[in-house]
Amino acid sequence: MIGAAGISAFPMSGRIVHKMALKEDPQNFLLMHSIGVNVSGQIASVIAGGIILNMFAQYLV
Repeated sequence: MIGAAGISAFPMSGRIVHKMALKEDPQNFLLMHSIGVNVSGQIASVIAGGIILNMFAQYLV
């Protein structure tokens, strides 16, 4: 489930993981954890995109 929450469909994938956990055990409350993983996936995507753009910018100058 944690890997599914890390994809970039923010915040929908975090909510889906939370609903999956509730189906397994109604006492589970994983919304904050899954949204946290989702946000960290977004931040990592932005950093990776910035690094790639920086590498391309070196060749254009």
